[in-house]
Amino acid sequence: MISSDEIRKKYIDFFKSKGHAEIAGASLIPENDPTVLFTTAGMHPLVPVLMGDRHPAGKRLVNFQKCIRTGDIEDVGDAWHLTFFEMLGNWSLGDYFKKEAIEMSFEFLTGKKWLNIPVERLSVTCFAGDADAPKDEEAAKVWEACPIPKKRIHFLSKKDNWWGPAGQTGPCGPDTEMFYHVVGVQEKNTADFVKFCKEEKFCEIWNDVFMQYNKTAEGKYAKAAQQNVDTGFGLERTTAVLNGLDNAYETDLLKSTFDKVKKLAGKKELNGHNLKSARIITDHLRAATFILGDEKGIAPSNVGQGYVLRRLIRKSIRHAHLLGIEGNFCSAVAETAVKRFEKIYPELKKNSAKIYSELEKEEERFSRALETGTELLEKKLGELAKQKKKQLDCTTAFDLYQSYGFPLEMIAEICREKGFEVDNEGFGKCLIEHQQVSRKGAEQTFKGGLADAKEQTTRLHTATHLLHAALMEIVNKNIIQKGSNITAERLRFDFNSDERLNDAQLRKVEDWVNKAIQSCANVNEEVLSVDEAKKKGAHGIFDSKYGEKVKVYTVVDGKKVYSKEICGGPHVKTVKGLGHFKILKQESVAAGVKRIKAVLE
Repeated sequence: MISSDEIRKKYIDFFKSKGHAEIAGASLIPENDPTVLFTTAGMHPLVPVLMGDRHPAGKRLVNFQKCIRTGDIEDVGDAWHLTFFEMLGNWSLGDYFKKEAIEMSFEFLTGKKWLNIPVERLSVTCFAGDADAPKDEEAAKVWEACPIPKKRIHFLSKKDNWWGPAGQTGPCGPDTEMFYHVVGVQEKNTADFVKFCKEEKFCEIWNDVFMQYNKTAEGKYAKAAQQNVDTGFGLERTTAVLNGLDNAYETDLLKSTFDKVKKLAGKKELNGHNLKSARIITDHLRAATFILGDEKGIAPSNVGQGYVLRRLIRKSIRHAHLLGIEGNFCSAVAETAVKRFEKIYPELKKNSAKIYSELEKEEERFSRALETGTELLEKKLGELAKQKKKQLDCTTAFDLYQSYGFPLEMIAEICREKGFEVDNEGFGKCLIEHQQVSRKGAEQTFKGGLADAKEQTTRLHTATHLLHAALMEIVNKNIIQKGSNITAERLRFDFNSDERLNDAQLRKVEDWVNKAIQSCANVNEEVLSVDEAKKKGAHGIFDSKYGEKVKVYTVVDGKKVYSKEICGGPHVKTVKGLGHFKILKQESVAAGVKRIKAVLE
């Protein structure tokens, strides 16, 4: 048996031996990428450097990253789909490319010192080519030389072997994927391979993306100015298959949480719907624990990330009822996840009180509404059955959402179980009319690409530094950033404060930032050690995420220093042209934490 901790360590050690600098994983709440609500891959925190900015740690990087994906959330409950997962990744930023990336992947997978997988249990795929880009014969030839037999190298379409761009424009390119033979069978051809993958006899464990193109606004694929390698290695899935397990829930990453759910349900063995419910609770509450425990952790709400979080918790509660779990249980399940991961992700232990408190509050809110709302829904479905109708009207669905806090996905799930469907189109119109956010908002919040996002968010990123400096000078010199989120339209800045800022303070902050902008100050970049940065008076945000070298951005006009911060995000060269800074609103987001939303006009 090989533990997930061993695999994680071997991965980092291997790539460090190949000249990669280990960098810390980022928050689950993206700061530099407005295309998503959550960090869905290790590349999201690295958007600026993938677009050409330099990274203080160099051109070869490696890390492990916590991720949240909701695109296939309806599949959670089967053997493999997870909302929260860990992704191991390594990057080349304009350094090595296909040959070295593939050779390193092969060495790590098959090397005796590393994973020691027999070559006969591996198959790979490459891009088949289309009108936009040629067949990736280059990658295939490297695999042949590794050696992977030619009959186990398969060419698939863009749907399977192409990444990006994230949005309409930006970096993209072919990828090559590595598959482990869970069952000791060999394919005879590509049709065999596809069949074995569908039957879960073969399992994808690694993906090397070759960002060699840039998709333009005109839809053309131009050669990228900087060719990067971006890889993703799924820890849960790999841990399972290397230990001969047929699902992720028996791995050491989820087993303690899954066992707790079974114990609460009073069941030693589970099957059918009961098994699916237990897996959903395990997955969703583990994901909720990581979202709440993140250094930029958020609370359940009806919009954006908060809505995704609320949806995870409330669906868990519903499935707990189906399993016969009585009373409050979410904190007990979350505690197993905190204990399992607190050494790897210390923020979970640090924020454990908040995790348990928010879960308990949400549990109380929803448990009161669940029984009443379910009765109302089942009564309505009974009426529809008598009328021989199969669709729940949007008015009833929206009332359940607004009055009882039922996520649409939960309403649809209950309807499906009873043989009905929901008027999704009508429900969506109701949401728009009431200025709510539909599920689509959880998948993509900005329709442009990374290039557009960078251009439009860079100005706001620099403005955020000025806002922080203004708050320290006008309100309290001890104000620190508790989190931030930047989209193409606005900035959001969270900071420590027990009291709300009054109108006069907010106006003074606005004026301070605008005077700094009018100064036409330069924004200077330095790469320093953390100690050097602190000695120079740079303000840090989250010390735990820094490597040996950091970027320090100083907004300075002659001898006047407006701001000096450690930061990995993109910045303008001068504040001239940022526009007029305007605070839109102030909110309380947690005990002792306030939030300012602002724009540049």
